[in-house]
Amino acid sequence: MFERVREDIQSVFHRDPAARNAFEVVTCYPGLHAVWLHRLAHGLWVNGWKWLARLVSNFGRWLTGIEIHPGAKIGRRFFIDHGMGIVIGETAEIGNDVTLYQGVTLGGTSWNKGKRHPTLEDGVVVGAGAKVLGPFTVGAGAKIGSNAVVTKAVPAGATAVGIPGRIIAKADDEQEAKRQAMAEKLGFDAYGVSQDMPDPVARAIGQLLDHLQAVDSRLEGMCGALKALGSDYCAKELPALRDEDFEGVCKEQQGDKPAA
Repeated sequence: MFERVREDIQSVFHRDPAARNAFEVVTCYPGLHAVWLHRLAHGLWVNGWKWLARLVSNFGRWLTGIEIHPGAKIGRRFFIDHGMGIVIGETAEIGNDVTLYQGVTLGGTSWNKGKRHPTLEDGVVVGAGAKVLGPFTVGAGAKIGSNAVVTKAVPAGATAVGIPGRIIAKADDEQEAKRQAMAEKLGFDAYGVSQDMPDPVARAIGQLLDHLQAVDSRLEGMCGALKALGSDYCAKELPALRDEDFEGVCKEQQGDKPAA
């Protein structure tokens, strides 16, 4: 028991830079209080003390603002940051090292008995205000964006954002390297072009870089063919792109980036 408590405290230090010392964590983190009270309630629930389990759960909700049904199964090092407004349903299953932020709902979409709430595998992170609804699985290491409404399975390691939740395709390493090379060739900082970020402007920039890379490759091929035929047309230099022409744009984008 004490080993689990120590583990819980350490998980706070690993995931919250605001945590200063163990005493502060134990006394001032409602997410921890909710998890500890849930363990008591869950123990009562599985041993047939249903009403008492619900009473402990209700006390936890009153104390912390976090509602966890005593029937929910929760793994080790579960971390609830801030916590207010979180709701976790009866048949929800949560793996190890999962993180939830405030306002998250792990809910159901039917009144039928049986499994009706989601399963979150190890290492899942669910952003503030997200709703994960239904008896499906969110794979290990997946991320759910803030305020997303997810009603379908999320593959391991993927990121789901939006309403309804959609999976963000992640560019492979080779494609990402090509984009970076093209961005460097153009002479500007490729801020925001990573597909890890659910930003429509970032996606558009990424697609433009893909298109420019394809055009650039085609032009080089044409120039090679013309050179083989004896033409010096491709010997002409392309107009230079100056760094200062893009400096203001990149600073503007960085200024628009939301604070962490």
